[in-house]
Amino acid sequence: MPTTRGGAPPTPDQQCCAEYARMSRRGFLGGAMAAGSVLSLGSAVLTASPAMADSADSVLVVLSMRGAADGLSLAVPYADPVYYQARPHIAIPSDQLLAKNGFFGLHPRLAALMPLWNAGEMAVVHACGLPVANRSHFDAMEQLEDADPGSEARLGWLNRLLGTTAAASPLEGFYVGGGVVPTALFGPEPTMAAGDVDAVTIAGDDWGPGRRASLHTLWDGGTTPLSSAMQITTEAVDDFAPVHEAADNTGGYPDTDLARGLAVAARMIRGDVGIRVLTLDQGDWDMHTNLGTLGWGGMIRNAEDFADAISAFFADLGDQRPKVTLVALSEFGRRIAENANYGLDHGYGNAMWAFGAGVKGGYYGSFPTLQNTLDADLLVTTDYRNVLADVVESRFAASIPAVFPGLSRQTVGFML
Repeated sequence: MPTTRGGAPPTPDQQCCAEYARMSRRGFLGGAMAAGSVLSLGSAVLTASPAMADSADSVLVVLSMRGAADGLSLAVPYADPVYYQARPHIAIPSDQLLAKNGFFGLHPRLAALMPLWNAGEMAVVHACGLPVANRSHFDAMEQLEDADPGSEARLGWLNRLLGTTAAASPLEGFYVGGGVVPTALFGPEPTMAAGDVDAVTIAGDDWGPGRRASLHTLWDGGTTPLSSAMQITTEAVDDFAPVHEAADNTGGYPDTDLARGLAVAARMIRGDVGIRVLTLDQGDWDMHTNLGTLGWGGMIRNAEDFADAISAFFADLGDQRPKVTLVALSEFGRRIAENANYGLDHGYGNAMWAFGAGVKGGYYGSFPTLQNTLDADLLVTTDYRNVLADVVESRFAASIPAVFPGLSRQTVGFML
């Protein structure tokens, strides 16, 4: 039991498992630096492949809910009595739920998303996940983002998606975060990573025009990989200039890490420089202890952050909003039954979320009967790749077999 029900939420290390805590401290995919060639642009990072800039008709934002969010707390199957039997202390009361449809309802701290829901621009697909259960955060993240079961190649599904486009600009794929790109973006197509707009610069550019001239003299015309990388670095930074000129609307967002990341993403999209894919993370979902109730705990904090930040993001997009679809997913779900610490242990099936352009609002997926035992998981009835494939098929002129090799394609039906 928690020592207090009214105090400050526990720290991530207190809530989560040792594996996730180690990953959080060192950066989720910090070990990826050794796997590919990158260049530093100020504090931004660019993968080294030649490219030219291109504009895009659709923009996909992928939000990773790191740590394994509990989909049964966020999209509650209140009509299944086992949900309340298995969670006597942490279940969400039915009369507090939002957007009830006779079986599902949304966590009340997702209230900021109701305008999107009421406009038919928000869909929830339940009981999604990997083809085979995996309770290791790191392994599950890698498998989820590779999206190519059985392959030993480290090649992310978003990088494969970018490979189906006519052009290959490093601005097409962008990770809003520090360090190198996550696995989903990793591969031969050029991509970029930066935690904020001001980081996308050439180090020393503020020394005067002589600095840039010297770089051109040193690297232009060269045939080595480093020469090519330097050439596309300067091109990418120059092409990014409209984003620097776009208004910084951070003041319209909550003061949270996710909100700040989405503010950067919105500014990049409003700059209209040809970005097709943006990824970012929201952490601290690994709630083995003190997930809590509607009055205290980690879930109410994370759910409210998730909803408020996404709401502010869509409000900030302006005339670019019709281009943008946001998908949110987590590496796996949690057990059906609560544990002795007002939390939930690693599970299997989970909910996925889609917002914005092309989305047909509502609840989707085939939901299995819950099982009231401590070790029971929510079973997976929808391969998560089919959810992503619906988005790719709707918003991009891309080959599904090229993006998701070996997928047994089954349309989920939540996209126009």
